[in-house]
Amino acid sequence: MAEATVTMEVGSDGVALITISNPPVNALALPILAGLKEKLAEAMRRDDVKALVLTGKNGRFSGGFDINVFQKVHRTGDISHLPDVSVELVTNTLEDAKKPIVAAVQGLALGGGLEVAMACHARIAAPKTQLGLPELSLGIMPGFGGTQRLPRLLGLSKALDIMLTSKPILSEEGNKLGLIDAIAPPQDLLKVSRQWALDIAEARKPWVRSLHRTDKIGSLSEACEIIKKARQSAKRTAPNMPHHQACLDVIEEGIVRGGYAGVLKEVKVFNELVLSDTAKGLVHVFFAQRAISKVPKVTDIGLKARAVKKVAVIGGGLMGSGIATALILGNINVVLKEVNSEYLQKGIKTIEGNVRGLVARKRLAQAQAEKALSMIKGVLDYSEFRDVDMVIEAVIENVPLKQKIFSELENVCPPHCILATNTSTIDLNLVGEKTKSQDRVIGAHFFSPAHIMPLLEIVRTEKTSAQVILDLMTVGKIIKKAPVVVGNCTGFAVNRTFFPYTQGAYVLLHLGVDIFRIDRLISSFGLPMGPFQLQDLAGYGVAVAVGKEFAKAFPDRTFRSPITDLMIKSGRNGKNNGKGYYIYEKGSKPKPDPQVFPILEEARRQVNIMPGEKQPINITDQEIVEMILFPVVNEACRVLEEGVVVRASDLDVASVLGMSFPSYRGGIVFWGDLVGAKHIYTSLKKWSEKYSDFYKPSRFLEERAKNGVPLSAPLSASTSSRARL
Repeated sequence: MAEATVTMEVGSDGVALITISNPPVNALALPILAGLKEKLAEAMRRDDVKALVLTGKNGRFSGGFDINVFQKVHRTGDISHLPDVSVELVTNTLEDAKKPIVAAVQGLALGGGLEVAMACHARIAAPKTQLGLPELSLGIMPGFGGTQRLPRLLGLSKALDIMLTSKPILSEEGNKLGLIDAIAPPQDLLKVSRQWALDIAEARKPWVRSLHRTDKIGSLSEACEIIKKARQSAKRTAPNMPHHQACLDVIEEGIVRGGYAGVLKEVKVFNELVLSDTAKGLVHVFFAQRAISKVPKVTDIGLKARAVKKVAVIGGGLMGSGIATALILGNINVVLKEVNSEYLQKGIKTIEGNVRGLVARKRLAQAQAEKALSMIKGVLDYSEFRDVDMVIEAVIENVPLKQKIFSELENVCPPHCILATNTSTIDLNLVGEKTKSQDRVIGAHFFSPAHIMPLLEIVRTEKTSAQVILDLMTVGKIIKKAPVVVGNCTGFAVNRTFFPYTQGAYVLLHLGVDIFRIDRLISSFGLPMGPFQLQDLAGYGVAVAVGKEFAKAFPDRTFRSPITDLMIKSGRNGKNNGKGYYIYEKGSKPKPDPQVFPILEEARRQVNIMPGEKQPINITDQEIVEMILFPVVNEACRVLEEGVVVRASDLDVASVLGMSFPSYRGGIVFWGDLVGAKHIYTSLKKWSEKYSDFYKPSRFLEERAKNGVPLSAPLSASTSSRARL
């Protein structure tokens, strides 16, 4: 690995050029910060230095503070691993330097990188440079003075927008708003910056200390009003993320009491936030997403991915058309096969609608949309399959139909072709049972809508070749998905882990708990919607089909409720026909339908969990959330014990990207560890004795709880259950 260094060269013009080098993004690691301090001190001492230019090597200024340090703090609980950068280096050494310093910014200046640049006395940027403070996306806030300097350079409203959304702007916009003093082409960047620094030194240009500026803040009453509105907005959009409010507190402190007081408060609050559960969760997800690309005996054995240029998708329904959309947007040619021209036209129309929708939402340029749509071809037979590199089957969840398709594919596709299925629950060994080339059979499980949802669950059998897994991982990255490799079982990793989610809701329904209260509490916890609204959205047909698969695979822990059948019998099918647990009318939010209460009562009458007991049970809000999510953690434990995932953090990523589990809670296993295995175990044990075997704690959870071992700790090497991977 290249060494992290800070170098200094003094030119004949009297300008010292200080260069940060720490590939790939010149992160401000501890050696870089120490080197900066040392070189700045040397430049101040030297008589032959009149002014300074600070820049980054290889076309990048700096991607920000090295977040590996946060991981170390979280592991040890010791905040002293964080260096004193904001006051000692950025304010006292850089901003209050006796000689002018100009930042020559190119490529990116993000987080601590931008904060260092803002403490310089001017900023010259190359075109299209990314400028931003994305710290809130990690559960913290800017900690090197960014909360104070950005509003003073940009104006309060725009600064709040950049910080609270974590979205960068380009240098052109930064120049218009005053964050950047001038734009210079890359080849002239250093020349212009050197001259600017000399101009400040010789009083031809103003010597500006950002922290001392107040001209862009406006009056105190205006500023306080802007912050008040931002607080109300953050309460709505980030109710479970206290660091948004903490960031606003710090900004307000600086406006009311002055920039330096704001910097001091920022340091104090930053150190508190780093140790918060939110920061721990978001930093964990950040690193976990990077770990999914490492799969033992696949990515570490010297294999190279083969090019996948043409893919056939069988089935143009909701999933098939979504998968085809994702592929053409990734510049991969697609052949879409359907059984008749009516279904085929419908599938093509859906794909066109998906692409045009992205254009309408300004997420895709018109020219790119036209190019993508030119890459799809509809067919009614296998004649176009002779040169495809991969087939993805996306027909209904019917085992004989899938088996028939797979045995046909072997005869019509080339021998290197990957044979993938998008099944969400069916065991792959069943799907490929009648196929000779078992090494080419793999699961490519997309989540709906497939062109939007970021997760791709790659399901391997014991016979799937490493080459096929690597090829599909590479396709996943090309089409901007996060590929997580998992073992083969009913429901695979994500749907298997979350099958108790709806079941837990059914148990509570049968205990007399208000289903709309359940949905409200799960939404407040941070999931996009509660289990009953989710079922309305998916449609009851899906619930029945999937429910049967899980009941067959895991009869010991399936709670059977008649509610879905009763809803269908009463003419309800969720959002599909506008009537479910909620009423769906165009242009308005779903409204709870009081007419479902008699249906719920009938379900309770048919399956009475606690005969003779008073219903509804007396239950707190916290217990409702726990009775729905603890069984999910329990199933996650079984998934871990059976070795269905490579590592616990893969299941965290999959739960966040596939089931929209809140990222600020770190994923399902990480959250389980935060709550504590012991509390989860004792709660489940109590409920299993009181209500249903559905809650029976798994052996893995029991062992971890009794031995005080985190759920996420790796399995011991002796565990034979790693066989699935």
